[in-house]
Formats: sequence, C-alpha cells, structure tokens
Amino acid sequence: MFDFLEGYDLLGAFWVTVQLTVYSAIGSLIWGTLLAAMRVSPVPLMRGFGTAYVNIVRNIPLTVIIVFTSLGLFQTLNVSLGADDFTTINFRLAVLGLIAYTSAFVCEALRSGINTVPIGQVEAARAIGLNFTQTLRLIVLPQAFRSVVGPLANVLIALTKNTTVAAAIGVAEAALLMREMIENEAQLILISAIFAVGFICLTLPTGLFLGWVAKKVAVKR
Repeated sequence: MFDFLEGYDLLGAFWVTVQLTVYSAIGSLIWGTLLAAMRVSPVPLMRGFGTAYVNIVRNIPLTVIIVFTSLGLFQTLNVSLGADDFTTINFRLAVLGLIAYTSAFVCEALRSGINTVPIGQVEAARAIGLNFTQTLRLIVLPQAFRSVVGPLANVLIALTKNTTVAAAIGVAEAALLMREMIENEAQLILISAIFAVGFICLTLPTGLFLGWVAKKVAVKR
C-alpha cells in the first residue's frame, strides 16, 4: 500500500517543517516581545509604531508576505540574508516572513498578559525607583509570560500549520512534497491522510505539553 513512498524524502520534508517552526518561533517570540514593549511604552512614537505594525501586518495574508520576501526582497532588492545558494536563501526568507507575520500575534497575546498584571505592582516598582525598562523586565514580563503560555501555544500551533505557505516560494517542506506526490501518484486520499497524520504528530504533543506547562506556571491571584 505504501510502496509509492519510495523515492520521496518524507522525513526530510517534515524536518524542514520543524526547522521552519523552531527558527520562526524563536524569532517571533523575540520580535513579538519587543513589539509588546513598544505597545505599552510611555513614548508615543514607539507606541504608535507598535500599534501600526500589529494592525497592518496581521491583516495582510501570510502568502502575500512570503511571496514579497522572495519577489520584493530577494529578486528586486537582492537581499539574500547572507546565503549563497537558492535553497538556503528561500528558507531564510520564509523564516523572515513567518517571523514578521507571527510576531504580531505573539505581541497581542503577550500584551493581554501584561494587562493582567495589577497596576499596584507597577506603581510600587516606580515608587522604589525602577524605570520603565526595569519595571517591564523584572516585574511585568515574567508574570505576563506565565499568564499567556496557553495563548502562545495556540500561536505556535498556528505557526506550525502556516509553514505550509513556504511552499509558495519553493521551500522543500511538507506541503511542497505533498503537492509533488499528488501530481505524480494516484493516491490522493492516502497521501492527504499521511500528511494530516504528520502534522497532527507535530502539533498535538506540542499543545498537550504547553497546556500542562500553562497550568503549572499560572499566576495565582
């Protein structure tokens, strides 16, 4: 039944998907945290930039962003992100596009966590002489992260599924291989089932584990 899988690097394709997810998740967490800090910043310019970025980027289809990284950044502006071969360039551009898009959702999830921190703690931090950056880093963000493990888990699962869009610029991940297999083999239902199970194996354990972590680290109020 599964003889048609010979000649296809199924594990390699899902490994690329995992790499896309991990690199994009790390970048999105960093950039999303900075955006969240901007959104609650007392500086109007930073607050305006963070708000504009989130509202604009999250309303642009991810496919448009990914295609722009290839056509706009690479082919028009010759941005190669330090890579020489076409495969590596496309992979890095896909990661950049996923970070740009996902960080907007990370920002909003984290901002909701920031809003759960009692204002009295912030006022107390300022009363003992902590500035905005110190208050955010030492008091607010540690509690905010503990409050939004669940929402961030949902963002990570969505990111894992969104990596399929990278196939639009030729990144050899699972969705691109599935399309190739469907074109070459007369096994549409079986191929679709195989890849569906593959993504379930990636996302379900992640959701269960982070759900358990969310219960363990939840802030007791």
